[in-house]
Amino acid sequence: MLERALGAVRGTGHRVVNGVWRFGYACRFFLAVLLHSGISFRRFHLTIKEIYFTGVLSLIIILVSGLFVGMVLGLQGYETLQKYGSESALGTLVALSLVRELGPVLAALLFASRAGSAITAEIGLMKATEQISAMEMMAVDPIARVVAPRFWAGVISMPLLAAMFSAIGVFGGYLVGVVMIGVDEGQFWSQMQAVVDFRLDVMNGVIKSCVFGVAVTAIALFEGYDAPPTAEGVSHATTRTVVTSSLAVLALDFLLTAFMFRGI
Repeated sequence: MLERALGAVRGTGHRVVNGVWRFGYACRFFLAVLLHSGISFRRFHLTIKEIYFTGVLSLIIILVSGLFVGMVLGLQGYETLQKYGSESALGTLVALSLVRELGPVLAALLFASRAGSAITAEIGLMKATEQISAMEMMAVDPIARVVAPRFWAGVISMPLLAAMFSAIGVFGGYLVGVVMIGVDEGQFWSQMQAVVDFRLDVMNGVIKSCVFGVAVTAIALFEGYDAPPTAEGVSHATTRTVVTSSLAVLALDFLLTAFMFRGI
């Protein structure tokens, strides 16, 4: 019985120490990426290439998902507002829901699932096939050459993808509310323009998407760079990227929302 208890204590201590060590290593890795980011801007074609990989290739899933989310919001919002005789506020409901919350959050979750997992798998395979070691042997810093351009590509792509998600979502709400159901088009757009505030709503959504882009991309890069150089290690790292990024996005969303809208 005593041996079992001691084994449980040792196991817990080992996991805690390993978690603290891993967190410290992740912080050092993030600082190293920031310190070696100069090459990402001096040789901007490297970043442009990664923007295409992380951003442009994610457009299809972002646009299709945003369209259907906006259409669902239009249907659900109309059914709710109709009970109170406020169908004309459908545009406001759709726009605020997307710009404040659903646009940045859902775009970040889709970005983590598509681009984040791909980044982790790519860097993990580079490590497994010893391409990272080969760069170090040739005196090429892999943080500056491989990691930093991908980091800034993710940070640049995420706000743009979130904006496109929100825009196509508003269009989806317009299709359902105005074209299909018959809400007055003038009221749909005029109330939206009157209520949605640029600083409190649009800019806060942009700030959220930027923070999510930093978090998701940093997690994906760290998991790939830290993955064991085996097929199983890369697969586990890819899974950890999606899970950790999703939880980080939801936690950061709560913190940012509490900070941004506490005075409203």
